[in-house]
Amino acid sequence: MRTDTPWGTLPARDHLLAGAVDAAGAPVLDVVVPVYNEEKDLEPCVLRLHDHLARTFPYSFRITVADNASTDRTPEVAARLAAALPRVRSYRLEEKGRGRALRTVWSHSDAPVLAYMDVDLSTDLNALLPLVAPLISGHSDLAIGSRLSRGSRVVRGSKREFVSRAYNLILRSSLAARFSDAQCGFKAVRRDVAERLLPMVEDSGWFFDTELLVLAERGGLRIHEVPVDWVDDPDSTVHIVRTATEDLKGVWRVGRALAVGALPLDRLARPFGDDPRDRALSGVPGGLARQLVGFCVVGALSTLVYLALYSLFRLGAGPQLANGGALLVSAVANTAANRRLTFGVRGRGGAVRHQAQGLVVFAIGLALTSGSLAALGAATGSPSHGTELAVLIAANLAATVLRFLLFRAWVFPDRADRTDRADRADRSRGAYEDGPAAAAPSAGPADDTHHELGNVR
Repeated sequence: MRTDTPWGTLPARDHLLAGAVDAAGAPVLDVVVPVYNEEKDLEPCVLRLHDHLARTFPYSFRITVADNASTDRTPEVAARLAAALPRVRSYRLEEKGRGRALRTVWSHSDAPVLAYMDVDLSTDLNALLPLVAPLISGHSDLAIGSRLSRGSRVVRGSKREFVSRAYNLILRSSLAARFSDAQCGFKAVRRDVAERLLPMVEDSGWFFDTELLVLAERGGLRIHEVPVDWVDDPDSTVHIVRTATEDLKGVWRVGRALAVGALPLDRLARPFGDDPRDRALSGVPGGLARQLVGFCVVGALSTLVYLALYSLFRLGAGPQLANGGALLVSAVANTAANRRLTFGVRGRGGAVRHQAQGLVVFAIGLALTSGSLAALGAATGSPSHGTELAVLIAANLAATVLRFLLFRAWVFPDRADRTDRADRADRSRGAYEDGPAAAAPSAGPADDTHHELGNVR
């Protein structure tokens, strides 16, 4: 696997062309089968998988057996299969760990799509093409088989069902994971994505999958889920309690790293133009939903400040003076907060002009609220304080809608969208122009891309 890719950006997704890849001598798909002491199940698994791919898969493929330091006849079986089938090869690793095996083989694979599945073939192979198709087409970055999707059909014991659902509930509550099944041994990833993700993944055991998915999701990559037909293997040698303990330790480690910002997730950024939200389309306002949410949050807080100030000023002044003072103070704070949080304007440049324009918007809001108070006084003579507040809330709602429209169209005309697009374009150009010399160093000891593969057969 290449290690000289610029860290600052991922290439735009593109549909893989079978002819072009075949001409270079590399398969489109490399399916890894990690094994440890599987002398009985390995040969029927590989023969069945090879037959299925040869009959149904429209692209070139390779099956790689990754032997995790087996102590039985597994290496001999793997070598015999590699000698008999030209599209099968075997790697021998002298250390155990499914994550270590996947990292090692994926890091050195020349296939643009990398996958793995368990040797027991619990997942029905008809899901393999739907799994990798979104990666071949460029639609998604990673793909996972899910036993917990609505359309899945699963046969397994209640104990494993409970453990699996409990584990995914923990991931959702602690790491805010949105994927439905982290542990299904049926996953795929584009190689250009693996180049960035693998050096960031520390775990070398069963938590490897979960850590890979969490980092990908937090980095903004697209994960495709495929409902699968899955039958539990009653002879599975996985130690549930020990595996669950190690997984919980991994959840704590990754959660802490995310909380303190220790993970360089910017390495997973896509260049300008790959995300349709980055494109300037005529007649389609950019970032409207995000700006509206930010504006509503700022508006709610500034309204509370305004009402508190009005009640305070009202103790020593009339309603018009109290309204004007409270509105002035809250308007200055509102403009500053919206400038920074809603429309993403950084630095001091243009701050005075923005505040001046904000005061014009404030004057319009003052006219609306003061006019409402005047109309209330003319209608009732001496309204109660509660009635005044109710009228001011209604008037402020109308003023808020007008303020957002003026902020967006006049004070900050699409500043956030233009700034974001320019930053991404500059970062993308800079990364490609500077090349490997500008790349950040890899993240710690998790980078196994330079380790020896062991005996390659």
